[in-house]
Amino acid sequence: MIKLLVYEDNPQLREGLTMLINGSDGFEVLASFKNCNNVLSEIQEYKPDVILMDIDMPGTNGIAGLKQIRLVNNEVKILMLTVFDDNKNVFEAISNGANGYVLKKTPPAKLLEYIQEAQSGGAPMTSSIATQVLKMFSTIHADKGEQYNLSEREKEVLALLVNGYSYKMISAEMYIAIDTVRSHIKKIYEKLHVNSKSEAVAKAFKDKIV
Repeated sequence: MIKLLVYEDNPQLREGLTMLINGSDGFEVLASFKNCNNVLSEIQEYKPDVILMDIDMPGTNGIAGLKQIRLVNNEVKILMLTVFDDNKNVFEAISNGANGYVLKKTPPAKLLEYIQEAQSGGAPMTSSIATQVLKMFSTIHADKGEQYNLSEREKEVLALLVNGYSYKMISAEMYIAIDTVRSHIKKIYEKLHVNSKSEAVAKAFKDKIV
């Protein structure tokens, strides 16, 4: 049995969600609330497995509620259920520990699947949201490369190093002389402040440069 708390300020939607979830085998709504004003005492009292969390609520909103919960509890699964699919809200929710992000227009059967997925450790997302998240992360990765001032050519060489290419293979792949490969790698080491290929590869992974 998956036990839930629902945070939603629209009374009709709150009631509709409660009826849908309680009417489905294996799910139970323990309580529902119109905002997150008392969220910490409520999760302490009810000990839910999953929280369905609206974002835009009067009083303490969903993002603020999420942040409060994550200060004291990393176990409970929190699924944002919202009309917002803009970058700012998606990024804030995910970077503050939301387990999933789904839109209110999600069909009921799919919503129940998403709740199960969150409970079992997945990260359910409406496909339009997943696309945005991938775009955001590719931008962050690009920014990391900028941080070290790597040129596009140097990033290309580093990516091949990460993939296990030797100097000779990089030379063949990029149609450049081995001396040019050496020169690129020397600059990469200097910019990343490392002294060896393994350190450069480790840093590339750690800082998601490529």
